[in-house]
Amino acid sequence: RNTSGSPSETDVDVTGPDAASPAAGGAGAGWGDVARLREYAASRLPDYMVPLVVVIEAIPLTVNGKLDRAALPAPDLPGVGRAAETPMEEILCGLFAEVLGVDQVGAEASFFELGGDSIMSMLLVAAARRTGLVVTTREVFDHQSPAALAGVVRMADQTVSGSGGEPGVGEIPLTPVMWELLERVGPGALGEVFQSAVVVTPPGLSFDALVAAVQAVTDRHEVLRARLATGPEPHLSVPQTADTTAWVRRVQASGADWPRPVGEPGVGADWAGRVDGRGVGVDWVRLVGEQTRAAVERLDPLAGVMVQVVWLDAGPEEPGRLVLVIAHLVVDTVSLRVLLPDLAGAYAALAAGRPVALDPVPTSYRHWARELAAEAGTRTPELQDWLALLEGPDPLLATEPLDPARDVGATMREVSVTVPADVTSALLTGVPAAFHAGVDDVLLAGLAAAVAEWRARRGRPGGGVVVDVEGHGRVPLTDGMDVSRTVGWFTSSHPVRLDAGVADFADLRAGGATAGRVVKRIKEQVRAVPGDGLGYGLLRYLNPGTAADLAALPRAQIGFNYLGRFTGKRTRDDWSPAPEGPGGGVDGDIPVTHVLEVTGIVHDLPDGPRLTLTVAWPGRVLDEPAVREFADRWAAMLAGLAAYVARPGGGGHTPSDFSLISLDQGQIDELESELAADERGAR
Repeated sequence: RNTSGSPSETDVDVTGPDAASPAAGGAGAGWGDVARLREYAASRLPDYMVPLVVVIEAIPLTVNGKLDRAALPAPDLPGVGRAAETPMEEILCGLFAEVLGVDQVGAEASFFELGGDSIMSMLLVAAARRTGLVVTTREVFDHQSPAALAGVVRMADQTVSGSGGEPGVGEIPLTPVMWELLERVGPGALGEVFQSAVVVTPPGLSFDALVAAVQAVTDRHEVLRARLATGPEPHLSVPQTADTTAWVRRVQASGADWPRPVGEPGVGADWAGRVDGRGVGVDWVRLVGEQTRAAVERLDPLAGVMVQVVWLDAGPEEPGRLVLVIAHLVVDTVSLRVLLPDLAGAYAALAAGRPVALDPVPTSYRHWARELAAEAGTRTPELQDWLALLEGPDPLLATEPLDPARDVGATMREVSVTVPADVTSALLTGVPAAFHAGVDDVLLAGLAAAVAEWRARRGRPGGGVVVDVEGHGRVPLTDGMDVSRTVGWFTSSHPVRLDAGVADFADLRAGGATAGRVVKRIKEQVRAVPGDGLGYGLLRYLNPGTAADLAALPRAQIGFNYLGRFTGKRTRDDWSPAPEGPGGGVDGDIPVTHVLEVTGIVHDLPDGPRLTLTVAWPGRVLDEPAVREFADRWAAMLAGLAAYVARPGGGGHTPSDFSLISLDQGQIDELESELAADERGAR
């Protein structure tokens, strides 16, 4: 049976070992032969849809004559395969399972074919270091299975503590993403662009231990205590120490005499949300929103106040909430995945009377930022390629260009669409594996096709579209550099010109051959950007000799960001993400940069992973029905890509997969077709 949980044309009813087999040409061929059954399925299905097979003597029934599901034997889980054979393989299999959020992983299972991505690879690196092992993200990409990684993993130097390379204290040059924000909003408004998270706190949390835990985390991650220094050459300045006591507040979220101010020393007066006497029925959404806005107002990068922590205390018997608000200048979404476990671990140690022992940070943010700045002068040869990419046509998506005076954060609206679990699973595993691509490539292929059809339906000119592709930017700039546990704003962004070249949109949505051509085409366009993509920001903001040339060209109209996969469930467990948690934002007066801001994020839910596509836009330039139509078309195109790889022969290589030989797409397709014919003949 297919693994999506719903019937399909690939379902086969096997009622016994002597049932007829199409693979064998008649009865008695042996459906009970597990290997033959899987071989038959593999000849007609892509790898990720080949079913699991469990042989049973009889179908267990309940007293009512119905299938007794509880009595069925548990099949091996997908991706398990060969079990670990060495202690190192066993450790790595466990780490894979922990990061991917699955029960078991086999020694030869691919991290990325199981749904891992580049962000999760960094979580794997960090998890390995906690067990005393050293592996790099590059090695995770090159050696994707526990068995392969076991041959390159190294034991960590247990004497290492703090940051490697240059220390984290001192001056930090602004990165391209910081310069872009500074030019757009000015130094006085930088605190109004922030990242935030909300977690559930244990009942009876100790405020003193929380304050000490925040101090311990800030001591470990130096950039959190940075100050923005202005002048002829703006930069971040990180002092040796900083007292974080004033950054932490307690807000009463329960009590019969609500509402009331909380007057703890050094805390000030804050007001709680509507609750009953036990803290049950707290309007968490409203309260979290109010306290997040208040925390943002207290951020002051010019004064070195980059962090605000607010404990919403629901009383000694009820779980509360912890709101963490940090200026974007010193943190990104990946950093939050580092900070929250560190904060929880530091608090647990202090509450238990133990010393705090946070894991070391192999590379300081200051070291990485200085290495990045040093590359600005070496990227000049890329300039002409970036100019050629941006100088082509890019017809307007809206009725008129953006107006920075009117199209600001306060005018932004958004719509979202959720992709079904079976389609999401295919987009994370089967589709990227079939095309030897990344999840980003797949999402961008669907996006480019959606833009093309959306324009055509609205009578707008066709052709390609320029998209600013945002990435996590955590690139090791030198051998041995490990930024998996480094906190800071690493985000990078570069334009890419996408042209799906679609003539038959209906065929694409139906999973026809058009879908395969679009993925291959967009994958190659994404890989055609100069270098690794970092050069654009370096040339635009850090190289005086090239900045003006790039600044004179129009900006992309679409901003794209795939935020990755979040395997943690939103529960009421201590220190788990709270359902009310926002992710960040901008102040209402800050100009927006794109007509459409599109994001994708995957959350693992009880019924499987769900991809949420969100499209945000300034309300003046487009109406909601038009944007909702666009979001729906994007989702429909992605469903078509998933349907395509579910068919026999879906997928294939592209020229960028071969670095040692030069082949065009036609030659590759012809070779793959010949190989497939040879394999069918061998059977």
